[in-house]
Amino acid sequence: MLYRTFGKTGKKVSILGFGCMRLPILEGNPSKINEALATEMLHYAIDNGVNYVDTAYPYHGLSFTEGGKSETFLGNALKNGYREQVHLATKLPSWNIQKKEDLNYYLDEQLKRLQTDSIDFYLLHGLSKTTWEPLKKLDVFEFLDSAIEDERIGYAGFSFHDELDLFTEIVDSYNWSFSQIQLNYMDQESQAGKAGLDYAYSKNMGTIIMEPLRGGGLTDNVPSDIQAIWDRAEVERSPAEWALRFLWDQPEVNVVLSGMTAMEHVIENVKIAEDAHANSLTDEERDLIQEVREAYNAKVHVDCTACGYCMSCPNGVDIPKNLNLLNEFYIYQNMGMSAQTYSFLTAMNFSASFCNECGECEEKCTQIIPIRKYLKEIREIFEKDTTPP
Repeated sequence: MLYRTFGKTGKKVSILGFGCMRLPILEGNPSKINEALATEMLHYAIDNGVNYVDTAYPYHGLSFTEGGKSETFLGNALKNGYREQVHLATKLPSWNIQKKEDLNYYLDEQLKRLQTDSIDFYLLHGLSKTTWEPLKKLDVFEFLDSAIEDERIGYAGFSFHDELDLFTEIVDSYNWSFSQIQLNYMDQESQAGKAGLDYAYSKNMGTIIMEPLRGGGLTDNVPSDIQAIWDRAEVERSPAEWALRFLWDQPEVNVVLSGMTAMEHVIENVKIAEDAHANSLTDEERDLIQEVREAYNAKVHVDCTACGYCMSCPNGVDIPKNLNLLNEFYIYQNMGMSAQTYSFLTAMNFSASFCNECGECEEKCTQIIPIRKYLKEIREIFEKDTTPP
């Protein structure tokens, strides 16, 4: 296992982090973790050098507003000396915070569920324009300082799902130790993107990458034309290895989280992490990854540039996010990942479910996109559980 210095914390962290959002489950129920198999997977990873374990309050629950089972699972699985071998990370459910007292309430509940006196790396979960402003008004910085002082948490950070300008604003607002962003070879300009990674790194913050495989979109049901490109490489690698090595090739990346659902995933990822050094890809291999990226982008369904001129919707629909989700569905044909994102948008009152087809968005759209048609298509796909064409 290779390790990198985690920004200003000085801690040595494994380049592979064990993500506990997609653990193996029973009966197709996300709240019923296959604890025996998940524990075996986690212990294998730790025994082979993984020392960063990530979870969050809602993981393995039935909704984002309710507590899930992931933290409770970890509290049990990290007994018998395993807790002392890892840096444990979890996240405050930002969207559930209604009053200042909620901040300590959720942290204390998470400490109990994880059966620990201190959480090494504590994140504000999924910061966006919607969650950021309310947290600031509730003195979240004072809360973080207090939790660090009384040692309930070791270091404070945040995970992020919004645009680059907000990311830089948040980075500059507090003495954060680390940040967690979505990044992969397809999402280099999405959300915080590569620019956000570089900005956090310039501030000496630890950097964590989530969704390196886009929830399996880059590895499951790989289209034949994409696989044909990978097959031209001099060194044979799986799509998962290409995606992980793309990230680990960048010295600015400290930890890449992988939400592994099967033991073979753990074994493969641990093996890749043994020699995935920074700057180890050749120029030819980087060109090959770019070619794959372009081939995926050619499958775009809606020509939306996310310029935002269609906003704001009088019913609260986040039109660019919904259209982007529709594109992801067609590009990667991954119903599981897409449906999960749609559920989150619905929970935040942002999904196409709230469209009443007033047409105001189409009057403002500079790309002349038939937005109502696509929002209807989104509802048909995700509210009727159809499959990609």
